Formats: sequence, structure tokens, C-alpha cells
Amino acid sequence: MSPPVDRSTRSDVDALPVMHVSNGDENLYPNYLGSYSKGLSHNEFGEVDPAVYRQYLRAITSEDPDQIERIPLAEGRPLTNPQAGLAVDAVGPPSNAMTIPPAPRMDSPELSAEAVELYWMALCRDVPFTRFADDRLVAAAADDLSRMSDYRAAKRDGRVDPDFVFRGDTPGDHAGPFISQFFYQPVQFGTYRTEQRQDTVAPNRDYATTFETYVRLQNGWNRSLAASERDQANRRYLATPRDLAHWVHYDAGPTPAQAFINAALIMHYAGTPTDAGNPYVDSKTQLGFSTFGIPHLLSLVTEVANRALRAAWFQKWYVHRRLRPEAFCSRVHNRITGRREYEFLDREVLDSDAVDRVFSKFGSYLLPQAFPEGSPTHPSYAAGHATASGACATILKAWHEETAIMPNPVQANDSGTELVPYTGTDADRLTVGGELNKLAANVGVGRNMAGVHWRSDFVQSAKLGESLAIELLREQKSWFNERHRFSVTRFDGTTVTI
Repeated sequence: MSPPVDRSTRSDVDALPVMHVSNGDENLYPNYLGSYSKGLSHNEFGEVDPAVYRQYLRAITSEDPDQIERIPLAEGRPLTNPQAGLAVDAVGPPSNAMTIPPAPRMDSPELSAEAVELYWMALCRDVPFTRFADDRLVAAAADDLSRMSDYRAAKRDGRVDPDFVFRGDTPGDHAGPFISQFFYQPVQFGTYRTEQRQDTVAPNRDYATTFETYVRLQNGWNRSLAASERDQANRRYLATPRDLAHWVHYDAGPTPAQAFINAALIMHYAGTPTDAGNPYVDSKTQLGFSTFGIPHLLSLVTEVANRALRAAWFQKWYVHRRLRPEAFCSRVHNRITGRREYEFLDREVLDSDAVDRVFSKFGSYLLPQAFPEGSPTHPSYAAGHATASGACATILKAWHEETAIMPNPVQANDSGTELVPYTGTDADRLTVGGELNKLAANVGVGRNMAGVHWRSDFVQSAKLGESLAIELLREQKSWFNERHRFSVTRFDGTTVTI
């Protein structure tokens, strides 16, 4: 448990300190087996040197830049921005002003289910989204996940449906194609028009599947994707989980604001209706521009994304220090192979069909990574992509008429070479709000498909970003001369008006 902290120095903030509570894994297991330690020194079992971890922990909790600079790194790969969560912005809620629930404990059935989902995601990386409903591997994933006692994802009649597998669980996530329309529609930016095709990576190429490679990555080996491993000549639309994982590997910055800036531009040039609370929606004499126009919206999207990242970084480094999936699955490997006892591991992950299939394909029980470097060098919870996506989606939903129908929906064909009409029975019911929710889920779940985040990282972080965006809109309401209001449907289906 971390003590309440009020780091705000602004005179206009009068908020009570927030109590931040972790799941206790850092103190529950010997030698910090349940905590994030990538970049520090690890032994041959992938376990962190406890003396080094304690030095790292003292440095982080001291908040002293000099101590943080002296954290001993095994192979020199830098930790990603530990001090970001300590920043104080001139406006908006401070980074530590909101909180998220404790992450699932390492010995819990919930975490078992999340790990099993990640093993299945790795196995299904090259299955086209259009084939999910009838693919045997996806059906096996749905069956196995249905057997998990605490799998907290979309279900139909108590079972995971292949149509729903790996999706988010917010309004709109279950309608239409897996991928949001905002990832498929062309983006107009002034006189430039961009078709949303991306460079590709080869199928069936996964990383960190041997224990020697895994340990070196934990020590901070910075094995990046070589230029030769990216095919820039044959660009395609997002068609498979591997494509989506590749997108969230290299989105600009990288920050998911890119996807939501694109979405804002798509709606702007398509003439998507703005929310009825926009002061210029019915004006006969004025147009919105610097206020309540596209310049205002684009600046707000990027502003809220970076603030969301800072809120996530506070949770990562100063509250939870949650281990990444690659580290948890190394514990699974060591337990099943008899290298370590690890009796705290829940039986459901050890007995999963997915774990056996991964071993049959790769010769280890490690979680195959889509990125050669594995996870980033910052803790897992909160997830930066998911927090920023939740915030950006909330801003765009507040700005637009959420119930507006997305016309002429499309999806990528199996190979991603072209877009084809989406002709499902719900093709005429895809809404702006639903597709923005789905866009946030695509970005958050895409990181899970890469093997670097957990489902609860995405779910709780998106809510954190949503709350931050709502508080920012509330604070900024008094800035403008125009009479206006924002209405937004939250991820839980309730509506808030600002």
C-alpha cells in the first residue's frame, strides 16, 4: 500500500489526497518474483537479484533524480521515464489525483485466465480477423477460455464465443468487424490523403521463446526489429492480430493519439454531426474554429493523451510495479519443467491447452513475443496505450453525436490487400460512439496481442483515461465565453453531462 500523496503545487486545486493500493505482490513472494524488474540483473532462472531490486526500489520511492540516475542496469537498456508520473501540469488533474484498483494477484484464477488468453493470442497472431468465427484454432481458444473460472471478458450464455474472442467489452465492441472503422477509412489532412495501409512483418516470426534469450532480454538486451524484418514494399490494411500488434509497436511517438487524431480528421471531413451541446451546432451567424472547431479538438486530443500517459506512469512506477506477462510466463515455464517449485501458481494456467500448444510449437512454455525486444522497460500497470486511448476516445465521444451511424462499413480481406464491404446483419448499426470504443479496445488489446500487457491492464487503464478526460473537460468548461455542454457515454454504458 502506498501512502496518500498530494504533489500539486497549484493554488486552484483543492482535492483530497488519493489512497493508492497495490495488490501486494511486491511483498508477498520471495525475491520479488511478482514484480517488474526488467533491465536489472537476473539469474539463470530469470529471477531478479534481490539486492539490486532493493536499490532500484529505494531510488524510485525516493523520487530523487540523482538516485534514480544511479539505478544499476545489467545491460544498459534505459528504464522508460520513471519520473514522468511526478510531473505537475498547469491545468487538469495531477498525475496522482486518480487511482485504479489493485491488479489481479499472481496466484489468482483471474491472472491465470489472463495468461491463458495471452498464450492463445500468441498462437492466433496470424489468423485473419475475418476467419475468427470459423477457424479451428480460434474455436479451441474460445473453448479453453470458457473453462477458466475467472475470465472477465465478453461471453454469450456463459461461454466465450469465437465471434467475441479477444474483443473488448464496452458498448460497440461486439458489433461489426473486429477492427474499428477508424482504422480503415482514408485520412484526409488538408490536401494530403492517406490510405491506412502499413508496412508488414513476416507471419510466424515470434521472439523470446528460448530461456537464454528471455533472460538476456530481462537483463536489458535491446534487440530491436531490423529494417530487413519490415516489408515496406507490400503495405496492407490491418488484417490479423500480428498486424495490429505491429501497429501499436510503431504508432507515432509511440502514442495512440495518432489513431484518434486520424479519427477526428475522418469525422471532420466526413461531416460527422457534432454533439448537440456544441455552441455552434445551430448558430446561423458563427462557426467554431479556435474554440469548438477542429483546431480546438485536435489540440485537446493530443493534450489529453500526454496527460493520460503521465497518470499511467505514476501508477506504473510509484504504486503497482506490476510484472509483465513475459516474466509471469517464465514462472510457468520453470514450474512445469521442474526448474523451480513456484507453488503459488494457479493450476488453471498450468493445465491449459494453450500452454501445451505453445510448448509443442516452440519447445518452451514461455510466452512468444511479437516484438524482438519483448516488453518495454516500464511496469505493466497502468498501460500507457490503453490509458491514453481511453482518454482520447472520451474526448471524441464528447465532441460528436455518438449515435450517428457509420455509413458503408468495410473490413480488410483475409490478406489485408484491399477493403471489402462489411455485410453482417449489424452493418447498418455501427455508430460513431461504438466505433470509438472499439478503436480504444483495438489499441489496448493490440498490446496484449503482442504479449506485453494483460487484459486487466487494458480494462482498468481505459477507465483511468476516461476519468482523466472527463475531469479535464470539467475544469476547462469555465475557460470559454460560449454556453456549451459535453455529453459522453462512458465505457460502462452510463452517460455523464458536463
